[in-house]
Amino acid sequence: MISWDDFEKIEMRIGTILEVQPFEKAKKPAYQLLIDFGAAGTKKSSAQITALYSAATLQGKQVVAVVNFPPKQIADFFSECLVLGVYNENNEVVLLQPGKEVTNGCRVG
Repeated sequence: MISWDDFEKIEMRIGTILEVQPFEKAKKPAYQLLIDFGAAGTKKSSAQITALYSAATLQGKQVVAVVNFPPKQIADFFSECLVLGVYNENNEVVLLQPGKEVTNGCRVG
């Protein structure tokens, strides 16, 4: 079990996907995303979400992401946040999203 203090260290925020590019160099099918987190700035992310989402449907979508991990290098790309989702029964990622539109950068708690 983790403590409440441990949980509070995880900074989850809402952002809007601005750009989506195929990530050709990834080992598994993925997109490179540019996400706007409002006052927290923009961050890049590699996301293995190609099974259920096309690039066209992702642009403008709000997502939940952990924004305080150190950057992770994947091939020649540095992922700066972790977009969150749920694995369905087919091991496909279903994105976590707010039920209503909120301001980019709002913190999840």
